[in-house]
Amino acid sequence: MKRRDFVSANLLALAGGTLAWSTSAGQSPESTSGSEFSSSADNPRSIRQSVMGWCFKPMDMMELARQCKRIGLEAMEGIPATIYPDVTALGLKISLVGSHGFQNGPLDPENHAEVEKKLREGIDLAVKFGAPNVITFTGMRKTGISDAAARKNCLDCWKRVVPYAEEKGIGLVLEHLNSKAHRNPDGTIHPMKGHPGYWGDDVHLCAELVQAVGSENFKLLFDIYHVQIMNGDLIENVRRYQDITGHYHTAGNPGRRELDDQQEINYPAVIRAIKATGYDGYVAQEFIPTGNDPIASLEQAYMVCDV
Repeated sequence: MKRRDFVSANLLALAGGTLAWSTSAGQSPESTSGSEFSSSADNPRSIRQSVMGWCFKPMDMMELARQCKRIGLEAMEGIPATIYPDVTALGLKISLVGSHGFQNGPLDPENHAEVEKKLREGIDLAVKFGAPNVITFTGMRKTGISDAAARKNCLDCWKRVVPYAEEKGIGLVLEHLNSKAHRNPDGTIHPMKGHPGYWGDDVHLCAELVQAVGSENFKLLFDIYHVQIMNGDLIENVRRYQDITGHYHTAGNPGRRELDDQQEINYPAVIRAIKATGYDGYVAQEFIPTGNDPIASLEQAYMVCDV
């Protein structure tokens, strides 16, 4: 089956929220051998793809790793550091190392000691496993801390860590998150589709912070899903911030769902725009599968971005 026909068929199949593939152990009949998928090293058209492990819980992360290897993804992130040795032994890479989390960021000086400790530990881990970047966040708004103070607090903290990142040759990437409340069918707020109270919810603000740090080792984590919700104008923003972007995340909007025809982002066009900038880093799939076969959803997302 040709790639274009394969993608078109599966986009239609996903309309009901699940891929219409007969599967066995999470594999589609057309991909069980792995012959339908080619890694980025073998296909010059491909973007270098990774996956955020947390989105696929409760799946065993080593099973996810094996499936990633079969499909052709190069790397994983958002997985426990304890399994980095096993994941890399499979021939996969670690694309992004975690750190202090998005709740308690450098916006609040009371968090600085912990943030700096976690970032330095993340840098050391990235060196050990050959990962290019460690993630950082602004943290949540706090009563009594103005925007001006929040900016200063963040910059003061990051500037103390950046020299260590420069020394070790590791990048720090600041993630922009949307701050809207996304409700579940029962009315409760979903904890990972939006982050009410997150201060760095404007991609232009995050870009300004990156520029203010003023280091090639401190860049923007451009999350396509979050930027679409808060700022839109995706392709123009990709172009605008191409020189300061060090990592990308994906997901379909609304719902942080698959990259299917039930969401509004034209991912092939966005990926082509990213490739046109000369970007050679990772694009990590960070959608939450909605269907019965999350691996089929990952295969489909891989193909959609394989342009």
